[in-house]
Amino acid sequence: MADGKPLRDIQDMTRDELLGFLEDAAVLWLAHDGLWFQSVEKRYGTDVGRQCSGEAIGAYSEIEARRIMKRFGLPQNGGIPALMQALRFRMYHLINKQDFVEVSEKRCIFRMRECRVQAMRKKKGLPDYPCKTTGIEEYSHFAAAVDPRIKTRCVACPPDGHPEEYWCAWEFFLDE
Repeated sequence: MADGKPLRDIQDMTRDELLGFLEDAAVLWLAHDGLWFQSVEKRYGTDVGRQCSGEAIGAYSEIEARRIMKRFGLPQNGGIPALMQALRFRMYHLINKQDFVEVSEKRCIFRMRECRVQAMRKKKGLPDYPCKTTGIEEYSHFAAAVDPRIKTRCVACPPDGHPEEYWCAWEFFLDE
């Protein structure tokens, strides 16, 4: 008992409590990622930190995609529709605003309209974090794990310029 209340398990949570718990988990996951990066950066420098981050996020993204596919019964080689669904089940989706534009059976553009990392940097008066190389690893590995025929191209991502309506954008297309 805590504070005279019986202890509870996750299985006893209401839907709203579970959604809040998932959002907290996503924020904590992102905090861990940032703290990990800062540790490597402090010890070995920014370039090594970014290289390590890219390698780690590439491997993580493949694992995340495979687990999402299994958990939600998404079809192997399901093309752009399967990728779009899988992207909606990522941890990021809970804490960032994202959308899809120019959607067809063979192509889509995924945009990060609001990015928690970039928003925090902006709030602290810091420049955009140059995440393009990490993003290439992240999204290309995630997409290929969903369907190896899917290729990824960066439309815009810091340090490159980007319009006000999004931080980064990624084109996914079937390469058959």
